[in-house]
Amino acid sequence: MEEPPFAVVLTGAGDRRTDVVQVLRSVTGLSAWHSARLCAAVPVPVVGDTWFEAAAGAAARLRAAGAEADVVCGWCARTVPPDGRPLDPRPCAACAWSASGCPASRS
Repeated sequence: MEEPPFAVVLTGAGDRRTDVVQVLRSVTGLSAWHSARLCAAVPVPVVGDTWFEAAAGAAARLRAAGAEADVVCGWCARTVPPDGRPLDPRPCAACAWSASGCPASRS
């Protein structure tokens, strides 16, 4: 069964901007200058179309650095709760597949 792509959206840079820039550099491969510009442009997608585990890991690293980051489902644009709770099992509005194929919908 096909799984949806996920994106990471930086929604806040927090007070530890230098730490966030370093994590952004690591996660995206961008320069410090480009990473700092992303911090100034929130909300902004920083990782796109990747598998759930990679998106959740990148968002967790950004949160640990003091940023606010969301993991967003590419099928239905719902935000995955940061505490690890699964998405509600309603079907994705943007696709023909069931929510059971989405790792964010599983407990």
